[in-house]
Amino acid sequence: MLKIALLLVTFVIIAFVIIVLFQPAHFTVSRNAEISAPVSVVFAQVNDFHRWQNWNPWGKLDPLVKQTYEGQPAGTGAIYRWTGNREVGQGRMTITESVPGELIRLQLEFFKPFRATNIAKFSFRPEGARTAVTWSMFGEKNFVAKALHLFINMDKMIGGQFEKGLTSLKAAAEAAASQGRQL
Repeated sequence: MLKIALLLVTFVIIAFVIIVLFQPAHFTVSRNAEISAPVSVVFAQVNDFHRWQNWNPWGKLDPLVKQTYEGQPAGTGAIYRWTGNREVGQGRMTITESVPGELIRLQLEFFKPFRATNIAKFSFRPEGARTAVTWSMFGEKNFVAKALHLFINMDKMIGGQFEKGLTSLKAAAEAAASQGRQL
């Protein structure tokens, strides 16, 4: 009986490892929004980490999060570090590319509760007096991440936060536009 139980457990473990190994090695999460503000106003909200507190969904998860800013005040080379509760964790974002009115690319490094490095990207497209914004994140999945993604839907979890953030970004940018502020 013990032998059969051990064989069954061994089979389940081997099957699980094989399933995990065949999971995709990369992930992408992306959400879109239309904002009733000029592209320059929307771009300015994202290009300056100091303005993220107005719309960043993770900032709302921990009102006591410790934030520091380094490097350039905005644009390429700007760095934002945070240390917060379990939901927010600890990490660093660096703007690696900033093309006014078009694109902002970030290197996103998580230190706690887990280590990971991903790329986030904001794309902006003017549509008359409105701006179409796409917020994306992509990266590679190691074995542990592949296993976790069998049980956690990354697209729903991160995508839901992106949706909240884009809703808040819309409110912040539209308020700035109505007050005639860009930068």
